[in-house]
Amino acid sequence: MADQQKNDQQNNVQCSGARDQEIRAALDQHWAASDANDFETEHLIYHEDAVLDYPQSGERTRGRHNIQGQRASQPNKKRFTVQRIIGSGDLWVTEYILTYDGKPSFTVSIMEFTGDKVARETQYFADPFVAPASRAQWVERIDT
Repeated sequence: MADQQKNDQQNNVQCSGARDQEIRAALDQHWAASDANDFETEHLIYHEDAVLDYPQSGERTRGRHNIQGQRASQPNKKRFTVQRIIGSGDLWVTEYILTYDGKPSFTVSIMEFTGDKVARETQYFADPFVAPASRAQWVERIDT
């Protein structure tokens, strides 16, 4: 019995590792397509009934078709620079810089997967700001 449980645990780890690799590849494809304004490929990652929340503006978009439509309708020239992707299983976080018409916004995307597709995404946006001189002796500058 103990040997069977051990084998089951090893198989689960192998399966979850393979799934994580597949999701990571899908995320890489998603963000590359986002940067290229390839709206079809960008939205393949979402379930048909996915939900996208923008808490700062109080907006919720329901459905892959509507998510794609609202993004494609934005007149701004956009660029996406991924800083970091971290996650496993059903929860993945991407930190990136979204640049609209040359103005950067530091962005966090939290994606919740069901199977191999995103069921829910929440995005937070923050404008850069000048660091106060009062912190200078305790901090170091980072390139973003």
